[in-house]
Amino acid sequence: MPPQDPIKNTRAWPVLKDYTKAALRYPNAFLFTLATVIGVQVTEIIAPLFLRQFIDTVSGLSTQHVITPAVIHSLVGYICTIAATWLLYRLLTLGEMRIESRVPADLTNKAFGYLIHHNYDFFVNNFAGTLTRRVTRYARAFEQVFDTVMSNFIPTFVYTIGVIVVLYTRNHALGIGLLLWTLFFLALIYFMTQWRYKYKLMRAAEDSRLTGALSDSIGNHTAVLFFAAEAHEKSRIGHIVTDWFDANIKAWSADLWNYTIQGFLTRVAQVSLLLAGLYLWQKGLLTVGDFILIQIYMLTLMDRIGNIGSSMRRIYDAFAEANEMIHIFELPHAITDDRLAVSLIVSDGKVEFGNVNFSFIPERPILKDFSLTVKSKEKVALVGPSGAGKSTITKLLLRLYDLKDGAIKIDNLDIRHVTQKTLRESISFVPQEPVLFHRTLHENIAYGRQDASLEEIIEAAKKAHAHEFISTLPLGYDTFVGERGVKLSGGERQRVAIARAILKNAPILVLDEATSSLDSESEHLIQEALDTLMGGKTVIVIAHRLSTIMKMDRIVVMEQGSIVAQGTHEELLAQAGLYKKLWSIQAGGFLGGEKESGEEETATEEGE
Repeated sequence: MPPQDPIKNTRAWPVLKDYTKAALRYPNAFLFTLATVIGVQVTEIIAPLFLRQFIDTVSGLSTQHVITPAVIHSLVGYICTIAATWLLYRLLTLGEMRIESRVPADLTNKAFGYLIHHNYDFFVNNFAGTLTRRVTRYARAFEQVFDTVMSNFIPTFVYTIGVIVVLYTRNHALGIGLLLWTLFFLALIYFMTQWRYKYKLMRAAEDSRLTGALSDSIGNHTAVLFFAAEAHEKSRIGHIVTDWFDANIKAWSADLWNYTIQGFLTRVAQVSLLLAGLYLWQKGLLTVGDFILIQIYMLTLMDRIGNIGSSMRRIYDAFAEANEMIHIFELPHAITDDRLAVSLIVSDGKVEFGNVNFSFIPERPILKDFSLTVKSKEKVALVGPSGAGKSTITKLLLRLYDLKDGAIKIDNLDIRHVTQKTLRESISFVPQEPVLFHRTLHENIAYGRQDASLEEIIEAAKKAHAHEFISTLPLGYDTFVGERGVKLSGGERQRVAIARAILKNAPILVLDEATSSLDSESEHLIQEALDTLMGGKTVIVIAHRLSTIMKMDRIVVMEQGSIVAQGTHEELLAQAGLYKKLWSIQAGGFLGGEKESGEEETATEEGE
């Protein structure tokens, strides 16, 4: 995925739209929460009105008078409204708990579901740690946005409108003055927030970069140890931390200016309304109760409006974090099922590559007009020097990349016209580097067939000669293998991968150097298991060790993306070509010069 420019992607609306849609999946909880938010503000506006009435009534009584019904009425009204406020706050918490527990879970599922369907190339070009953080921050940012909107923006808006209306009824000048100041203040906040947002995005981008770099170094710590490169990695991370620190300083500086200006304006407004209220009281236009009412409203309102700035900071921080996941949502999946794609049901297992041309970079073709037919239940080996395109063929067969020229067919059906799920379910693939999860051995082997019983898993492990070492482990099949299987040896990981393929039992089998990590004894045992596994299947084997493919039905020799020869082991040795050269090197050892004919024949005989 191409890197995103944080400055050019300062968009809050897509995030807000996405979050609103997610929250509205629970309309009852959402409307209940919204109603309680508004209810709280209404009671907080009404309560000071009863207090004003109480003060004006009491101030008009002499010390000899008994408490009048008006006093009791205002006092009871005030107590009831503050009690209602308390109750509504408790109900608001219940509504928020329901929304903020369900929606983040939905958003996590949505983000992971979309992310996991991106193609092989997408994950090759992105750090796993960075992608993980994007998913978690996307869901976590919702809580921050929802809290800010429900606890600050909506309450402040409702309360401000209510206060302006009440003050306007008491004195038009006060109401209009507060309205104009509020509009000016909100406009200023908006423009300052837009100015600060670019720095927030820069900080989020540097944060993701730092996460990816840390993940890369920590995930490859063995290479760091092997090359004694601790100082190099520390220096590299140090430079990235410096950039991250600089981005934080810029963001914090923008916040400092923002708070300074907003704080100054709120205090100017407080003092101005205090002086205006005092002036109107002296003129007899306001009562003592009105004066106190204005002060209560203004203290509360200025506090809330003052918090708008910090709330905007939090919500735009959340937007900046969520935007990184929004960019992934907006990136179309490179490999998609055709609208009329059908399920692949393999009957014969014939595989055809027809005039396939493929390259990652136009200037460097990998496959050139490659055509190959693997007949039903035929066992074909692909051999050739590194860079010949052998592994690329397996990636294309699994449709990790799409073709631009040519076609790949299984049982005469173009794989672009079948669903990816059924295509990959029909192929058992054992890669050169086994892919294991940080889960138990039971779970890793069962990945070949999720509904397999323990007995079936053990049987597959026995056929792969993995049961022997698993049985010696204290927890047996419940042993966790570590990240990428680091707790197992290379040979043990390979045996687990082969057991998984045996359990899957797909009609097409692809082996990419499946015995490369095994010692000679283990290789012999695994070769027996593979012979059993290959029975009755269409098999494509990529091999560098030619001794493992001598019994294949056909060996296809590749060089620079094209087929240069094919035949049985004996037929290819009878030809003076690339295969014979490779065989001579492996069987007799590369001596750094041309061998005499007798030496070459001796080497061949020994290899056979």
